[in-house]
Amino acid sequence: MGIDLRGAPLLVVGAGIMGAGIAQVAAQCGHPVRLFDVRDGAAADARRKLAATLDGLVAKGKLAADAAEAALARIEPVASLDAAADAKLVVEAIVENLDAKRALFRQLEALVAPDAVLATNTSSISVTAIAGGLAHPGRVVGMHFFNPVPLMKLVEVVSGLQTDAAVADAVFELAKLWGKVPVHATSTPGFIVNRIARPYYAETLALLHERAATPQVLDACLRAAGFRMGPCELMDLIGHDTNFAVTRSVYEANFYDKRYVPSLVQAEMVAGGLLGRKSGRGFYVYPDGAPALPVAVHEAPATAREVVVHGDGPIADAVEAAATKALAAQGWGPARERGSGWIGLAVDGARLMLTDGRTAAEVAAATGIADVALFDRPLVLPAPSGAALAFSVADRASAGWRAQAAAWLAALGFSPLPVADTPGLVVARTVAMLINEAADAVLQGVCTPDGADAAMKLGVNYPAGPFEWLARWDVRGVVALIDALDATYRGERYRVSPWLRRRALA
Repeated sequence: MGIDLRGAPLLVVGAGIMGAGIAQVAAQCGHPVRLFDVRDGAAADARRKLAATLDGLVAKGKLAADAAEAALARIEPVASLDAAADAKLVVEAIVENLDAKRALFRQLEALVAPDAVLATNTSSISVTAIAGGLAHPGRVVGMHFFNPVPLMKLVEVVSGLQTDAAVADAVFELAKLWGKVPVHATSTPGFIVNRIARPYYAETLALLHERAATPQVLDACLRAAGFRMGPCELMDLIGHDTNFAVTRSVYEANFYDKRYVPSLVQAEMVAGGLLGRKSGRGFYVYPDGAPALPVAVHEAPATAREVVVHGDGPIADAVEAAATKALAAQGWGPARERGSGWIGLAVDGARLMLTDGRTAAEVAAATGIADVALFDRPLVLPAPSGAALAFSVADRASAGWRAQAAAWLAALGFSPLPVADTPGLVVARTVAMLINEAADAVLQGVCTPDGADAAMKLGVNYPAGPFEWLARWDVRGVVALIDALDATYRGERYRVSPWLRRRALA
């Protein structure tokens, strides 16, 4: 017989933003909720704020007045934990500190019934460690919500080494009843979202460290790929102190694995108090934020004698369609050569190629063609008109081809943004590393591919999940790109997940 938590008496410990949000969701779903906080008056103050929140929902027509009144009536601030001894579920949302959480659960264990479920809203601390030393560690489970709790759909249901499967399943089903989308996770550093998301920040910070591009250009490229915010503006929003602390926590918890190494760029910003929006300055100055990118004007090239579209697949097809449209006014169109092993345009012998992870200089050396330019991977097809797209040019390329490469990208409908000749450019290397991190999470049993996709779309609003990107790309192409990064940087950071490597070989 499974554990049924529907309508069960609930204790929420911690009346901050997260705790109050959890209390609101539970009360709206019919649970009697006791709200406790060690700070005098904090629970009562949180209830007053929730009353205003519920009134606001009524005013906007999103909640009936009687439903709001009933939900508020179910929330009772309590002055001591003893007042909630009958709770069948406890959700703690206190300070992110292992010792504090363990002390709380020891106190709760002596108070609530032996079959009561103890859930932690920790975002990064080991659930196994929190449950360590308890008489009944099997009833401790992670129930990681995302802020703001009433709006964000994702809940990571995190099992420690001793968590009973029935407890995790009960919390999973309860989250669904609360209108959430739960995903099962194993207790490892960062769980699903905070682990898989690391490359989104890390690759941009690495490019900034090399001075490959400005924050503005990097943000523009990734927004054009479908991300709601670029990594620089997102780090400014989160706060560099917070983002850096999470990165350090994941790095240390993984025994200083170089894949998670923090950035010197961000360390300097934290040391200098450039924390982002909260301090008035981070990568950008606030309240203005990122300045508008200058609009480059490129005339479509009219000097080409021969244009050939190379390669297969959706990107090659999109290039052909755009090139055909660009040349239609001149009364001719491009030729098409399939199976050539690369994607892009050959323009009078020069090459405009989709990045495969190598630098333009490496491609020029390998092919013996000096006029080589690489363009980044567009994730959205057909690309919106004027979408930002990074490109790089080989050092040996002529000045004429540098101008023509940008002009051709503009003719294909993009807003070309030059970056340094760096492996994998911007979007391609970032997405490849997100896929790689997700593959390792699946390999290690942290989550399933479907769980990873749901978590990243719902937890951090990614335009697609990592395994959805993989399905649209090609596992061999992803592996080749990461191997090219590793060949350039020679370290542990860019190592291909065995999960991906096996599929590439198959």
